[in-house]
Amino acid sequence: MTPAFPALTEMPHPQFVMSDDGRRIATYLWGDDDAPTVLCVHGFASSCRDNWVNTGWVRDLTRAGFRVLGVDQRGHGASDKPHDAADFSMDAFVADLVTVLDTYMLDSVLYAGYSLGARVGWQLAVAHPELVRRAVLGGIPDGVPLARLQIEQARAYAEQGTPLEDKTTLNYVTLAERVAGNDLRALIALAEGMRFGDADPDVTHPPLQPILFATGSEDAILEGSKQLADATPHGSFVELPGRHHFNAPGSRVFREAALAFFEERG
Repeated sequence: MTPAFPALTEMPHPQFVMSDDGRRIATYLWGDDDAPTVLCVHGFASSCRDNWVNTGWVRDLTRAGFRVLGVDQRGHGASDKPHDAADFSMDAFVADLVTVLDTYMLDSVLYAGYSLGARVGWQLAVAHPELVRRAVLGGIPDGVPLARLQIEQARAYAEQGTPLEDKTTLNYVTLAERVAGNDLRALIALAEGMRFGDADPDVTHPPLQPILFATGSEDAILEGSKQLADATPHGSFVELPGRHHFNAPGSRVFREAALAFFEERG
């Protein structure tokens, strides 16, 4: 007997969208064509499968009557993984999503993003407000993206196997190696590229759409997330009990709060 819903790990074949600069961006689709679409965008060193499928988000969203459009951001998953830092910028990440929505002929979507995906979502909602009706942004802000990673140490480890001495860099590398198929050199290039022309979200020009912020109670950025929610005109906040930055996407509290938020009108 065929189950009514797909297994947590079931992935459709990726459909590739070509970015403005010629990079292949992998996309995935679940749910009915006429259902409201949630665009799901993962964090650093993760993927659509890792962040949204394995954690139950796609299952719960489709059961609730939403269509899910998942993306592997450039440098991740089945998308192209360039090794040049110049290929990674906030503008490039935002442009990729605009191209994806245009390709799927979507005038506007609901948005779910975590960590890097949340930072990109903030910028998308500000720069292209017509495309985002409301958004769930988890694990934001985290300072200038990946600024705490020691680039030269990480590169020496990736290229020569030199042991890592910096604890934070070791944590990031461990995170990167956790997900099958990750290209460490591409992720190091991403970390380097994101340091130029980007910073914390600009609270003087926040999104005007309804935004739900969510951060783990054990995450060092908890207070910063609350302050960001307070600075957003239609912002709200949910704390995820017992979760830190790297395991918050699997929180049931997070998923349930997001579903309730997406089901609201306006």
